[in-house]
Amino acid sequence: MRSYLLNKTTLTHFIDFSGIPVFDEATVDAAIIGFEKKVSSQSNFVYANIPKETIDIQQFKVFLNSIKVDFKQEDLTENIWAFESSQVLKIKGKVESLGVPLKDWDIKINYGIKTGLNQAFVIDGTTKNDLIAKDSKSAEILKPLLRGRDIQKWLPDYQDLWLIATFPSKSYNIDDFPAIKDHLLSFGKAIEQTGEKGTRKKTTNKWFETQDNIAYWQNFENPKIIYPNMTKFLPFVIDLNDGFLHNDKSFHLVTDRIYWLGAFLNSKLFDYCFRDNFPELLGGTRELRKVFFDKIPVKQLSEIEELPFKDLVLNILKVKKENPSEDTTALEAEIDQLVYQLYDLTPEEIEIIESEVR
Repeated sequence: MRSYLLNKTTLTHFIDFSGIPVFDEATVDAAIIGFEKKVSSQSNFVYANIPKETIDIQQFKVFLNSIKVDFKQEDLTENIWAFESSQVLKIKGKVESLGVPLKDWDIKINYGIKTGLNQAFVIDGTTKNDLIAKDSKSAEILKPLLRGRDIQKWLPDYQDLWLIATFPSKSYNIDDFPAIKDHLLSFGKAIEQTGEKGTRKKTTNKWFETQDNIAYWQNFENPKIIYPNMTKFLPFVIDLNDGFLHNDKSFHLVTDRIYWLGAFLNSKLFDYCFRDNFPELLGGTRELRKVFFDKIPVKQLSEIEELPFKDLVLNILKVKKENPSEDTTALEAEIDQLVYQLYDLTPEEIEIIESEVR
């Protein structure tokens, strides 16, 4: 639609009511867009971002005239409509021009695990220890689990939760795990997959298996980057050897450039340039679904070029594992400076980014 409007019409105005609940019945962001059915090589249109705090409905036309600004249609792109200054657009354009969309990288992005009955399949550390005490073989299918809320920058806020990882694709025999079988059976009818009220969704899986097949279960055991599907803060966990699984409120990304990509995603430049590529929900939350993530252009580095980032990332992870509350801003600032250098940003451009992203 953006492509059509840019190439087939002349925009007249874009009034953004983002953050204002225009409709009582729907929690959606609203905007009014105007255009003429003609093509113009160069044209300006009126843009206004309506601030919730000062909006004057009674004198709306006067209010609108006091806050509106002119924008050039040629400054908009098919990828995203960012109503920002030419200086900001120049920075973002430079960064995007040097990158390759992630969908064209050799990476895998997958969502997390749906169990169909979390109260049965997700257990705490005490229950996990009890199951292993009853049957040591239970440890084979108990895996550390992250929820979306546990994902923070660099390392997760792990809450000692464990998943009974009976993925259908691994073809387990539940009789080989008697303690876990008894635990799951204790949930009675709720563990059944009949689709009836009070039971799990009907699937072709066996009663003791997770709802999703998770054919990519091996990816969870590889080094990966984990991130939430909805977030205000854009945090990315770098899991090198902890083997975390995660629920369906999050995604993981597997790449052979985990240090560079993890560093870039946690950098100020990524936040500054690409936050607006993800749809904004009410309250400033961003939706990081794969369909949006695939389009993010990132500069590709060789293994040699990645080494400085590897050293810094490993240092940050070491410090955080020893003390999660330890301040690593100095190391993160080094990463930011390396990223700025890679994208040939000027001191003036760096100053703009540093003043915007905290």
